[in-house]
This record gives sequence, structure tokens and C-alpha cells, in this order.
Amino acid sequence: MLDPAAAIAPQVYARLRDAIIRNQFAPGDRISESEIAKAYAVSRQPVREAFIKLASEGLLAILPQRGTIISKISYAAVLDARFLREAIEADIVQILTTAPDKALVRELRSQLKTQNEVASAVIEDFIGFDERFHRTLADAAGKRGAWKLIEGLKSQMDRVRFLSLGHFPIEKLIAQHTSIVDCIEKGDRACANAAIRGHLREVLLDLPQILAASPDFFELPGGDLPEPVNAPIQGGEDHDV
Repeated sequence: MLDPAAAIAPQVYARLRDAIIRNQFAPGDRISESEIAKAYAVSRQPVREAFIKLASEGLLAILPQRGTIISKISYAAVLDARFLREAIEADIVQILTTAPDKALVRELRSQLKTQNEVASAVIEDFIGFDERFHRTLADAAGKRGAWKLIEGLKSQMDRVRFLSLGHFPIEKLIAQHTSIVDCIEKGDRACANAAIRGHLREVLLDLPQILAASPDFFELPGGDLPEPVNAPIQGGEDHDV
């Protein structure tokens, strides 16, 4: 049920976006304003607004005279979003190492404990805790606006993450989170830079396997598979922040 006291269009957008990212709708599935409006007991106008916003993120394709379909996952967009996210989050952790905050470290350690507790439970729950971890880093660095930018960019990456649930390396990701926190606590910028970059490049290792398992979910540029660039991480790499 939607909250009648809040704006309807953003709620419809959030529900549909979550369903698409979780692959509850498959690429190529048709979706109609009238059916969604009926399902949520609302008029078609807020649904139309939600569709337009989802289309701007590349999640829907609105085809004149042919209706609206769920878009395929853009392979190129996944690589671009990962590249941009790495650049932004690398600067975020470097900011945090400049003057390590003990309260932040305690909060992150608490989150790591929770992540370990759910590691053997529902994988989808871990994805939510992973989001919280990275959002906490951005907030602590005073980069909440940057995180909102990341959220808007990574919808295609998130679809890939849900496709990879069958071989989601939770223990490895928690170990990488722990390394990031250790580097922040030590105030080691080079260490934090290498840790966050290695963590965010993890998706590149899974992409070929995910593509092979679900080829119909992806749109490849020119029909050919681009080679993900996974250059060696220079531990001493440092930038002004």
C-alpha cells in the first residue's frame, strides 16, 4: 500500500525501480501505465511520471505506438558506473583518513559485526547492509550529495548484483569492508585507496560469468562484449581531495 499522505509518483517510482533492480521484471517484459495504476489504486499521471524517471535511468524503454518495456542491462553502463563510483569513493575514503573519527570507526565496526551475522542468512539482506556501509562513508565525509549521484548512476550495477546472488562472495566482501575500516582507522590514505578500489572492482570478476548465465538480460555495445579494464591498483596512488 502507498502512503496517501505522501507524494504518489515518488512512491510508485521507488517500488518499480526496486522491482526492476531485483529482476522481478525481466528485460523485454511489457509494463503498462493502466495496469500499474490499477495495481496501486492511483491515477495514471503519477505512474506516467514514474515511468519517465525510470526511462531516464535506462530501466524502461518507452516506445511510441508500441508501449513500454523493461530495458536490458547496459553492459557499457555497468562499466561506466563502476568506474565513476570508484573515482568518487576513493576520494571519500581518503578524506576520512585525513583525520580518523573514532565514533565513525566504532559505527563501522558495529556494521561489520551485523554483516557477519547475516552472512549465512538471506543474501538480499546483505546487499542492504552493504549499501548502508558505503552510504555511511559518504555521509561521514560530508559527501551525501555525491552518494545521491552514485545512487542514480548505479542502477544497472545493482541489477547485476541481484543476478549474481547465486555466487555472491559475501565473506570476501566483508573482509574487504574490514580492510577499508582498518585503513581509515590507521589514517593510511594509500592503504584506503587500494582497499576501496579493489573492493569496487570485484564486480568485474563476476561479469563474464553472469553474462554467460543470463545473456538475454544484457545489451552489448555493437553486439560485441567489451573487455572490462581491470588495471593493477597502485597502493601508493594518492590524490588531492
